[in-house]
Amino acid sequence: MTAFYYSLFAALATAVNILFQELTMTVYSAQFSLELALAVGTLVGLVVKYYLDKKYIFKAKTTSHAETAKQFYLYAGFGLITTAIFWGLEIGFDWYTDGNKVAIYTAGAFGLAIGYWVKYHLDKKYVFNS
Repeated sequence: MTAFYYSLFAALATAVNILFQELTMTVYSAQFSLELALAVGTLVGLVVKYYLDKKYIFKAKTTSHAETAKQFYLYAGFGLITTAIFWGLEIGFDWYTDGNKVAIYTAGAFGLAIGYWVKYHLDKKYVFNS
């Protein structure tokens, strides 16, 4: 059942990420718009996914703001590793397809799926292990 909910939350966070990318690119369409959209989508997706993982997947409880901050920074730090997969695929497909949004977002969703699989194992072992 954990795998089902984790997959559901990953899909939700992916949808939120891509939605915020599209909103960002709608509002700002100048130089570096893809990079800005990636950053905004990633940040919003990170916060959504952290909350869902902490509360529903790992059922982690923290006793102080400092402990929560440490846990979030560790969670985000591992996210940097997996974000490289996601961003690399999206930027690569942007270049390869000359800006085809369907291809870019499909590559992004695929990259996020790979990243979430890796991240689950890292989070289970190092972030929410108590």
